[in-house]
This record gives sequence, structure tokens and C-alpha cells, in this order.
Amino acid sequence: MTMWLEVGGLLRGTCGRWGRTTGLPCGALGPGPLCWGPCGGPWTQKLHQDGPGRGLGEEDIRKAREARIRKAPRPQLSDRSRERKVPTSRVSRLANFGGLAVSLGLGALAEVVKKSLPGGRVQSEGGSRPGSSLFLSEANAERIVQTLCTVRGAALKVGQMLSIQDNSFISPQLQRIFERVRQSADFMPRWQMLRVLEEELGREWQAKVASLEEVPFAAASIGQVHQGVLRDGTEVAVKIQYPGVAQSIQSDIQNLLAVLKMSVALPEGLFAEQSLQVLQRELAWECDYRREAACAQNFRQLLADDPFFRVPAIIQELCTTRVLGMELAGGVPLDQCQGLSQDIRNQICFQLLRLCLRELFEFRFMQTDPNWANFLYDASSHQVILLDFGSSRAFGTEFTDHYIEVVMAAANGDRDRVLQKSRDLKFLTGFETKAFSDAHVEAVMILGEPFATQGPYDFGAGDTARRVQGLIPVLLQHRLRPPPEETYALHRKLAGAFLACARLHAHIACRDLFQDTYHRYWASRQA
Repeated sequence: MTMWLEVGGLLRGTCGRWGRTTGLPCGALGPGPLCWGPCGGPWTQKLHQDGPGRGLGEEDIRKAREARIRKAPRPQLSDRSRERKVPTSRVSRLANFGGLAVSLGLGALAEVVKKSLPGGRVQSEGGSRPGSSLFLSEANAERIVQTLCTVRGAALKVGQMLSIQDNSFISPQLQRIFERVRQSADFMPRWQMLRVLEEELGREWQAKVASLEEVPFAAASIGQVHQGVLRDGTEVAVKIQYPGVAQSIQSDIQNLLAVLKMSVALPEGLFAEQSLQVLQRELAWECDYRREAACAQNFRQLLADDPFFRVPAIIQELCTTRVLGMELAGGVPLDQCQGLSQDIRNQICFQLLRLCLRELFEFRFMQTDPNWANFLYDASSHQVILLDFGSSRAFGTEFTDHYIEVVMAAANGDRDRVLQKSRDLKFLTGFETKAFSDAHVEAVMILGEPFATQGPYDFGAGDTARRVQGLIPVLLQHRLRPPPEETYALHRKLAGAFLACARLHAHIACRDLFQDTYHRYWASRQA
């Protein structure tokens, strides 16, 4: 990917992972036989409301603060999710992709037949839309969705990532497919979930909890999350990894790319092989729940004195390579905070940008997954709870020393220094065409505008995505080297933060925030 491709694409997308919900029975796995617990009380409340316009309002904030809610509203699973066995062996996973390829071919043939019959719609030559394909009919789209939601793992993760790219990267048809994938992850059946728990925690795992709900409240690409209660009454969220996904990362991605190539030509400037290597490494991190627990503990210590952000405690006795237990967190994703006052939205977004700058330039350690569901706003405490630390990574000073100067050059409007520091950062070789160098610098300047603007910057009023999108063809055509490995995850996170600010129409004095960060950074480096 180019330096700014993910940023431009993400600014036009959405980052919600589990946006729709439906009511589910409150099953509980207690010691001994399966038993169903009572429903009702605060657990009948929904964390995610159906429909994009529903979210927190001022009255919600007032009531929450007056009540000082102690129990979190219960999150619930997407109404598109289904219980479905996870294929665990490479052979069975390959069979799903092989069956998909055959089905897509038959589906395309059926489309040809339909369009050849009287009354069939036949597009005139030259009138077809770029990216349109017989392989991407509505029936075939559903086949792709069903396959990715069945196999889950790396293939589904890639699909979720592609759902937030703009249509200069993938066709609108594929965008619609992956948007549906992002909302529809299936969950594994009870027997398969219990097998993972026994393999990871031992046959006596039930002694560690008072109860654990049978039906997960969230299902994603790598695992699903269940609500439970410890014997001391602590409410917990237990993430359980799908069997076989860690061992199938490389083969899953290659299988998915083979399917995509039936309808998409990947630009050379994407450096797909290097991008694939970075993605595989990140997915391997996310499949190691012990590593995620350590990252969460690190962030909990780093933010221990922060008044706005909170990291739930790790439950060590429920942590293994494929099981992760944390305190249950309450709140709503940031995209459901659009009904709050301008002042509160500004505060939330200011703090989000402040966190990004601290992660990169103070901690040099960043949680890089920008999904809405990883940032829950708790109205009762006016805090944001941070979740999902599997993709956290460190940044070396050699990278941050140059990167902060690129941002400062953009903030100061110094185009020549942007170009030079980009070469120092190894974004550029120095042998690029003038057209590419100009487009690269222009993209940096556009995305640096919030840090260059005197006074509050209006994130909701800009046309940043459209302007960057216009540069992408040049960047893809003329790029000579892949961007630094660190930037894949970094730009995904920064793009998510910018998108949150745009979605909430925040007005933030970004220049002052960055200038303070810059001076603190070099003061600490020279100390």
C-alpha cells in the first residue's frame, strides 16, 4: 500500500465491527450440566442499537450520571450471525475455498444464461461499470459472504479490512460484499467452544468461574467473546479463539487472494507481497492471546494515571494462548456518540488524538486496531474504555525521530522538508518521478492540515478523503518501494482516529496539541 492509501480509504469507510444486534437468551455454563440463567434486569439493555442514527444523547448522559450505573449494558450479537462449526484442518478450510471457486464459476454461468434469455438485462458494450463482474452477482456475493463467515480466521480478517477501503482500490461490488462480511461473523457451536476451553484451561476449567454464558455476545474473525462471572462475583468477558485459525493464516490469505483475483487486478504499487508478509505477522500476533494479555497489562500501567482512558484488568487464571479473560467493560462505541453535545464530542475526540500522539511519541507503543468496538464511551464516568490489544506494536526511535519531523514539516507548510524527511524515513528512494514526489508531498500536506491550522480544526467540514483519493492512482503507478513496515499499522490507527473526529464533527485545536507533543518529545530524547 502507499503511504497514505489506508488513510484516504478509511476516512471514507466505517470501523464498526458489530454494529447490529438482536436479543438472545442468557444461557450460562455453570459447573456441571448446562443450565440457563434468568434473563432480564440490566442485561436486557442493548449496547449497540439497530440503525445508524441511534446513539447516546444528552438525556442518556444525565441519567447515567445520576444513576452511576454499576453494571454495563449487555452487548449482543449481530442478527446475521449463525451458529456454525469452524473448519479446523487445512484440508477442510481449503475445501471451503475450492467449493467457493466452483460455485462462483457456476453462478457466473447462470448470470450469462439469465442475461441471454428474453427479458434479461444485457449491458451495452462500453456501458459496464469499472469493476463490475459476472462473478460478483448478488448470488455470488452471498456465496463469498457465507464462505468467509464459515471459515473465519485470516480470510475473514482480510475481508473486514477490505470493507473499509475506498472504491479506487476495490470495486463497489466487492465493497458491498465485505461490508456484509464485517457484520456477519458466525459463532462456533457449544461443543467446539467447550473443547477449546478444556484444551486451554484443563478439564476442571469450570472451577475457575461461577458461570459462563453459552451464547457469545460478540463474534469476530479470530475468536468470540462470552460473558461470565467469577466466584467472587466479578463480571468478566472471556475471548475464545476459533480452533485452527492460527495454523491457517498463510493458507487462508492465499486462498482468499486467489478468489479475489477472479475479479480484481492488484496494482503493482501496492507491493502486495510485502503487504501480505506484514499482514501475516500482525495476524499471528493477534492469535497469541498471551501476548495480547501482556500488551493490555502494559497499557493498563501506562494509562494508570490517565483520567479519561481506562483499560480493564486481565484475569490471569483465564489467560492462555487461545483464551483471554478480562473484566467486563460497559459503554457504547464512539460512532454512537453523535447525539452528544458539541462540547462532549470535542472532548472525546481531543482525548483520542492525544492518546494517539502519546502512544507514538511518548510510549512508542500503540494499539493499532481502530475498530469502533475497541473504544467504548462510558457516560457514567465520562471515560473511554480501551479494548483489543492483539495488534499492539512498538516503534523504534529511529522511526519516530524522522516521523515526527515529517508531521512538523507538514504543520509548518515546508514542502521541501516533507520530501527530505520522507526519504530519511525510507518512504522514498530519491529516484521517484517528479509526478510521484509531488503527489506524495501533496498527500502529506493535506493530511497535515489539522496540525497546520491555527485555532480549532473542523473535521466534519473537510474534503480530505476526496482530495487524497485523487492522488492515489499516481501513487500506485509510480511508487518504487514499499512503505516502512511500521506504517501499515500506524496509518490504520491514525486513519481511524481521524475518521472518528470526522464522524463526530469535532472541532479541535490540533496544532497546539501537536506542538506540545513535539517539544516534549525532543526534550525527553535529549534528556
